Amino acid sequence: MSIDGITEQDIANYLANTPGFFSRHAELLASVQLTSPHGQRAVSLQERQMEMLRERIKGLELKIIEMIRNGQDNMAIADRLHQWTMRLLLTHDAGALPQVLLADLQQRFQIPQVALRLWGVAETHAALPAALPVSDDLRAFASSLSLPYCGANGGFEASAWFDDPAAVQSMAMLPLRAGDGDAEAAFGLLVLGSPDPTRYAAQMGTEFLARLGEIAGAALARLRAA
Repeated sequence: MSIDGITEQDIANYLANTPGFFSRHAELLASVQLTSPHGQRAVSLQERQMEMLRERIKGLELKIIEMIRNGQDNMAIADRLHQWTMRLLLTHDAGALPQVLLADLQQRFQIPQVALRLWGVAETHAALPAALPVSDDLRAFASSLSLPYCGANGGFEASAWFDDPAAVQSMAMLPLRAGDGDAEAAFGLLVLGSPDPTRYAAQMGTEFLARLGEIAGAALARLRAA
């Protein structure tokens, strides 16, 4: 809108760059009437500013509530991870460790399906279900993972390890290594499955899953051949 060549933007710029204008014309502040966003009634400029501040404060309060909720969720996850780690450390029978690891992981983190395979284990553990044979391609794939794989169940060899493979829509595959270096060859693969196609999405962050894999790898290293 333009009046005699002066646009609304010109007026806005003038007022923004002339802070003393309303000091010299204080009566204008009391006379300016605006439409309230909560109805058709007219409100003063001061009242409209108060409404805007209340809306801004409400928005900040919602953000704070969300931050607190996220913090509480993170604390709960950290506590479950701590309890799971302790459970592994307190399992003295190495042969029982794979089953304890899977059962406790599934229960604490409410994972619908979990499975595990290890290779290169000591002869005394060769009969464990977790030591069933896997293909060379899968071993190479596990060693190639520097981060956990997350995505749809595309018929991977590892998906056949689940109790009900057809029910798994998304899955995560965590390489297991004895050390903390990505260059070290994996000696196992931990897989998590869910009927929810979005639970293990390709774009999700993998930091927490990587920690799970590191802890599992360190614990299961006891089963490896010398």
